[in-house]
Amino acid sequence: MQHRWSWILTGFLSLLIPLTGAEVGRPSPEYAVKLTTGKQLLLSSYRGKVTVLMFVSTDCPHCVETCRVMETFQKEYGPRGLQTLAVAFNPMAIMLAPEFAKSAGATFPVGYDERDPVFSYLQRSTSLRTYVPIMVFIDRKGTVRGQFMGDDQFFTNRDSNIRSMLDKLIKEPAGPPKK
Repeated sequence: MQHRWSWILTGFLSLLIPLTGAEVGRPSPEYAVKLTTGKQLLLSSYRGKVTVLMFVSTDCPHCVETCRVMETFQKEYGPRGLQTLAVAFNPMAIMLAPEFAKSAGATFPVGYDERDPVFSYLQRSTSLRTYVPIMVFIDRKGTVRGQFMGDDQFFTNRDSNIRSMLDKLIKEPAGPPKK
């Protein structure tokens, strides 16, 4: 009887994994950042660079400020291999993304998407309350090395935590993706 309960508990816990959050250290799945010009940027095309993929809401002041911070880091770390991308996924994002990018001073690509593909990429259940911005740090090999929701402790010391993560990832060599 105890053996049966352990199987039931194991099964139940495995169902909770998608609800609680994504696995860090996983290969980044392919993702297309849709631009309002009709062009799409494939995440895999940035392999060999450290990529920060941000998911934002166009009506979020914290998202605007984080994009401003990332613009500064993009200018500083870009020549050493950083690429920042942002994706707005709130309703009407296709129309609001250009103005959002302008107000944030973002010169890096700012696109849009629907909620479901974003949550699928993040390995996150749509039934969970989710705070923005969401920052995903991807190393040169295409491995997700950090994923932080807007209410994560990471944002308490946002600027220094971003710099620390970038310093670590920029120093690492490029190579084939982990299998």
